[in-house]
Amino acid sequence: MTPTDGGLMAQLISFAPIILIGVMGYLLLVRPQMKQAKLHREMIAGLKRNDTVVLSNGMIGKVTRIENDEAMVEIAQGVNVRVVKAMITQVRDRTGVAANDTKKVTKA
Repeated sequence: MTPTDGGLMAQLISFAPIILIGVMGYLLLVRPQMKQAKLHREMIAGLKRNDTVVLSNGMIGKVTRIENDEAMVEIAQGVNVRVVKAMITQVRDRTGVAANDTKKVTKA
């Protein structure tokens, strides 16, 4: 076989960059997005009453009722809105200290 024949090995080597780009695209784009979507589904599945949540439009409220695909969120005292669970972007931890809290923490 001469080098100009362009055998099977030469064809595989010519397709290597395309295959490498496909693998890198999967590792850099698809896989992280799938991981993020899985974390979001787990967060939504773990949603419970009295959780403080942030909605996709930036509103912050407290969950008062949970249904199959919807949740009732109290955004102000006596003001409840029904939202689709997928629009909840964050569940806030109510036990943590806020960054702008001015209370002094005393050490025991």
